[in-house]
Amino acid sequence: MKHIVVLTGAGMSAESGVKTFRDHDGLWEGHDVMQVASPAGFQQNPELVLEFYNQRRRQLKDVEPNQAHKNLADLENEYKVTIITQNVDDLHERAGSTDVVHLHGELRKIRSTGNPKDIKVWTEDINLGDTCDKGYQLRPHIVWFGEDVPMIDTAIKICYAADILVIIGTSMQVYPAASLMHYVQPDTKIYYIDPKPAITSNPYIKVIPKQATKGMIDFIDLLKKN
Repeated sequence: MKHIVVLTGAGMSAESGVKTFRDHDGLWEGHDVMQVASPAGFQQNPELVLEFYNQRRRQLKDVEPNQAHKNLADLENEYKVTIITQNVDDLHERAGSTDVVHLHGELRKIRSTGNPKDIKVWTEDINLGDTCDKGYQLRPHIVWFGEDVPMIDTAIKICYAADILVIIGTSMQVYPAASLMHYVQPDTKIYYIDPKPAITSNPYIKVIPKQATKGMIDFIDLLKKN
C-alpha cells in the first residue's frame, strides 16, 4: 500500500471559513504577531493572548470540514495516509482522517505553564486563574514564535518514508515546516496545491494552482492515472 504524506497549511481550512490569522499587513486579527503568539507576549499580557485563542477556539464550533478535508480522509480506503498539518484546528480529524500530526499545536488542547507535557483536551475558554493540578496557569497548546517545534523530528521521519508528498494551501514560508519537502526520497513524487503557488513545476514537482477543494479533484484524477 502506497504511503501518501500530506502537508497542509492555512489554505486547507480557508474554504471552511477558518480565518488565516495573518493578514497581508502582517497583523493577526489586528494584533502584532509577537503580542499574541510569543512567550514574551504571554508574559506581558496573558489576558490578551488567552482571549485571542479563545476567539479562535469558539470559531471552531461554527465551521465544518470542507470537501478537500473529506477527500483526504477518503483516500485512507486505498492508501496509507499521514497528514502533517501546520493548522491548529481539528477539521482533519472531524473529516475522518485517522493519522494527523499537528506541528504547531492544537486549539482544542491546553497545557500547563509549569509542565509542557501536562496536556489536556479543552474545548471552552481559558481564563486567567485557570490552573493545572499543581497550580500553574493553563495556556493554549500552541507552538509560539521562538518555541521549539516538538513534532518536527517525527514529521521528518514520516516524509522520509513517503511514496507521494502532497502540499496543500501553504506559502512554504514558515520554517521548519517548509523544509519538510526536502526530506523525501529523490524519486518521491511531489504535488503542490495552492492558488498562488510559491514554487513552479519541474520534473519532480507537479504544481496545481487551485484552491484546496478544486485542487484535490485534480490530484485524485492524476493519482488514478499513475
